[in-house]
Amino acid sequence: MQHCKAVLVINEGPPMPAWVHERLAHAGVDFAIHLCRTKADLEQFAADADIVWVNGGARLLTRENLAVLRRCGAIVRVGSGTDNIDVKAATEMGIIVANTPYVLSDAVASHAIALLLSLLRQVARLDRRLRQGTWASGDVLPLRRPEGAHLGLVGFGRIPQRVARKVRGFDMQITAYDPYVPAEVMAGHGVAKSDSLDTLLAQSDIVSLHCPLTEETRHLIGERELRLMQPHAVLINTSRGAVVDEPALIRALREGWIAGAGLDVFEQEPCAPDNPLLSMDNVVVTPHTAGYTDTYPTDFITVCVEAIIDLAQRRWPPSVVNPSVKPRWGALTPGRKL
Repeated sequence: MQHCKAVLVINEGPPMPAWVHERLAHAGVDFAIHLCRTKADLEQFAADADIVWVNGGARLLTRENLAVLRRCGAIVRVGSGTDNIDVKAATEMGIIVANTPYVLSDAVASHAIALLLSLLRQVARLDRRLRQGTWASGDVLPLRRPEGAHLGLVGFGRIPQRVARKVRGFDMQITAYDPYVPAEVMAGHGVAKSDSLDTLLAQSDIVSLHCPLTEETRHLIGERELRLMQPHAVLINTSRGAVVDEPALIRALREGWIAGAGLDVFEQEPCAPDNPLLSMDNVVVTPHTAGYTDTYPTDFITVCVEAIIDLAQRRWPPSVVNPSVKPRWGALTPGRKL
């Protein structure tokens, strides 16, 4: 593609290193950065962009706003979640929507396990008590063992596959529910396929959520589902907050339908200071940081630049969330495989 222009329209991260401009220029990409908050901003700064690079969760790329991106053939989203992009509208317009989930998979898997262990061993609660001067801990015993527990994974993409691999040393029984992943794929990871979400919820000691936020998964875990879980079970969510009906979860934790929750995500982010989840002893919370590592900024910038170059040269990038799209640009050549 000649004279390709790429625009980073939402820049919520650190300053862009000079090498990004140099590498994209070397690949024939005219690159610019503009903070866009409105449709008018998009029209002013990105209407002539071939590729739009999105960093951040602002819901700017709606159907109405996408219409002003008259030249856009592709959107590259930092990270995995594309719930802030109208993917259906983009697909209808022939716009490829690419993301970069493969960078954060290991970090999110490790974070889910950290929340899991913190809940079972009550690390955060015991830490708070000791700092407040309470050494005796008999009222929080017994601390539970992960060994032999039944772990249920909701979704079986890259992240839960890594969770399954990382917890293998705990000799857990692992099942997964994902209607889009065949049983033989799960078996290759030492995981049994659950016949239904209800079955998984009823049988698991630990339920860990790893599905994207779509209309199908919004409030996937509500009152009915929480009541199916065992009273000693814990829920881990490192996916998206709205996969869980938060008021129902608060009630479940207060009334003992389940024993605890480990949450990296919330329905409203940042969460309100008076959110009841923040004051519950049986909840461990982190501020949507599961994917962060010491190399996070460089890693994400690198893979996004690689995806932009792939697209500029009319190759499919490694991860596309709407692979059925008929590209506005016409046919693309096969791209890199991960």
